[in-house]
Amino acid sequence: MKIINLFFIFILIFLAAGCAKPPIAEMDNAREAVFRAENDADAVQYGSSSLARARDALRRMQSEADSKRYDAARVNAAEAIAAAEKAIADGKSGAVKVKSDAVSMVSGLKQEIDDTNRNVSAARYSLLDLDYDTLDNSIRYAYSGYDQAQAAQDEGRYQDAVNKAMEVRSNLASINNMVAGAVPARKK
Repeated sequence: MKIINLFFIFILIFLAAGCAKPPIAEMDNAREAVFRAENDADAVQYGSSSLARARDALRRMQSEADSKRYDAARVNAAEAIAAAEKAIADGKSGAVKVKSDAVSMVSGLKQEIDDTNRNVSAARYSLLDLDYDTLDNSIRYAYSGYDQAQAAQDEGRYQDAVNKAMEVRSNLASINNMVAGAVPARKK
């Protein structure tokens, strides 16, 4: 009798294992979530690490499903969905931050150029030994860079605006350092 009971238990376990079905709905939801994240430009740009985790979980999910380890596939599907949603959230917050950075940087940039231009004019008036043609060209380049940064911001290309503003600020720092470096040389 015990052997027959063990035999039936073994058959029930075998049938239960054989009847297990892949988590089709969860897997489809995971694929759709990762697809949405991959097609969200902000998620791709600012949530790339979360998106990579989502893709990895999706690959593991498929591997587990192919190996008929459906519980593990279900867990990986949930992980892929969570990581894809995080990538989209990271993308939104990253886009908000870069927009804020662009507005902040571009809004004060013209004043910084004007201040640097006044420094060059004061150096010229003080007859400091500088290459004023080069400095004037650099100031013109800075104003042109400001216009490009402003245009990028107006067109919603906030990262381009930030990059251009940083380039202009670096140029202004070089100009101001040259002027400041000429002051001690004049006093000798």
